[in-house]
Amino acid sequence: MLVVAAALPAVGALAVWGLRRKPYAHWIGAGAAALAFAAVALLPVGRDTGALIAGDGATWWHRLAIPWAPSLHLEFALAVDGISWTLALLTALLGVLCCLHNAVGAEQRATDLYGADRASASASLQPASAPLQEPAGSVENGGSPSGGGPVLGVRAASPATSGHLQVASGASGSLQDGAGSVEIGGPPLAAAPVHGVPAGAWGEERDGWQSPVLTALLLAVQAASTLVFLADNLVLFFIAFEAVLLPMWGIVHRFGDPATRRRAAAKFALFTIAGSLLMATGLFVAIADTGTADLGAIIAAGGVSGDVSLLVFSLLAIGFAVKAPLWPLHSWLPDAHTAAPTVGSVLLAGVLLKLGTYGLIRVAGGLAPEGAADAAPVLAVLAALGIVVAGLVCLRLPEIKRLIAYSSVGHMGFVVLAFAAGTEAGVRAALFGNLAHGLVTPLLFFLAGALKARTHTGSLTALGGLRLAAPALAGLLGFAALASLGLPGLAGFWGEAFTVYAAAERGGAWLLLAAAAAFGAFLAAAYLLRMLRHVSHGPVAPATFGIGDVSAAEAAVWSPLVAGTLLLGLVPGPLLTLFSEGLL
Repeated sequence: MLVVAAALPAVGALAVWGLRRKPYAHWIGAGAAALAFAAVALLPVGRDTGALIAGDGATWWHRLAIPWAPSLHLEFALAVDGISWTLALLTALLGVLCCLHNAVGAEQRATDLYGADRASASASLQPASAPLQEPAGSVENGGSPSGGGPVLGVRAASPATSGHLQVASGASGSLQDGAGSVEIGGPPLAAAPVHGVPAGAWGEERDGWQSPVLTALLLAVQAASTLVFLADNLVLFFIAFEAVLLPMWGIVHRFGDPATRRRAAAKFALFTIAGSLLMATGLFVAIADTGTADLGAIIAAGGVSGDVSLLVFSLLAIGFAVKAPLWPLHSWLPDAHTAAPTVGSVLLAGVLLKLGTYGLIRVAGGLAPEGAADAAPVLAVLAALGIVVAGLVCLRLPEIKRLIAYSSVGHMGFVVLAFAAGTEAGVRAALFGNLAHGLVTPLLFFLAGALKARTHTGSLTALGGLRLAAPALAGLLGFAALASLGLPGLAGFWGEAFTVYAAAERGGAWLLLAAAAAFGAFLAAAYLLRMLRHVSHGPVAPATFGIGDVSAAEAAVWSPLVAGTLLLGLVPGPLLTLFSEGLL
């Protein structure tokens, strides 16, 4: 089952790529992601019988090891426990949701384009000399046509196209969507096909966003990330860690915002590669020191020797801090999030950042526990600074996706600070906060993507009155924001609250770090409530006028994240128990 869980997304990616010209390719990808989720969900079955003891009372639930290149310390070794399973399950869940988002969006686009083609064909049957009548005052071009007279070459407004003036092309009088569309003014309604962008909530800023190639890349990211969480061999871990880079770069570079995607993708690649070089050095020093690449065996033996412990941890911590991201190595993240399509932002927040924090907690902390203890004060100070700096920056950011992206820097700061505290409460707070962020922030990105698709803007000053225009969407955005700021009863609360407790428990100078983290939580409340004030309250802005509310398909995709956020907030005990079954 370990192999199936990692292989199914990869097989699905290849199948979607091979069938990318078929109309059902998206659903092949969604099916593969769903099967992979089922395989991961079944991994706890049988863990009470035949579990492999790894040391210090911790257990692997299951383990598989196949020799690959023994002389290079490389074997295909997979293992799972309570820590790795939760992150693999989160990865599989987000993979399913992203593939469904893409598949339903492709169906919506096909429906819209079919309707647009029929409308164009109907218009082309009219004589070229026949004027098309536009009711008086219905053309939003800064004023009404005087007297309500005929407007030559202009398609009559309908509920589906109000606010968009489309010019006829050619002598036949046929009306062309796509390149022939000219936006004159007025609120852009979600139901109008504009420049080939699909109508409705599933639209994105860039043509081709729903391409099956994107679905294939999503599955490739899922496959490589799952392999990272299940790898029990350090060389295999490094290979899988690096394998995530290429498909994620492709998602941002090919399907991101045309104005910023190339620069953001290049910055993402450069930062990640630089961090990986340091990480690889640390891993190979650990292998040379211990004589094995077996992650579980090294952790059970107490890690590397004291002589190289600080060196190994420092190299690994810097490499993983880039992916986490830890301030001041975070600057690639806001650019990548802002440029990426919605599904790219969801995977960046819910999966890629978890690779960094998982590597820091399990790999760096497990391989070099003495070095982690020595470096803890420096790591804690950087984390606390990241929490405060991210909060202050978010108070001034004018764009919703960039604000959510920067908020991740603060949330990951809580995770790193809790880990640096080094206590049992701190490690559990780090693991819990890590998983909670993987539910809440992807939900925020889904909501921000839907809002931008409807309004064609992410500027906070251009939005307003969402609670009147789309009350269900406004309610979900408020729910996700409250979960992100750490409201008791929702998932975000436990990780942040126990981070402050774990830091304060250390006493001395750690009390200042606990105070900084608490101040960061206050800043998070301030900037998220500021976001809600701009977006949800006040009069209805032109950009939000007439937009559609949450559709049934959107509700189906988002509901697992809402349910998970509520479940972890109200019943945190089972997840904390799972963490106790992990090897650290």
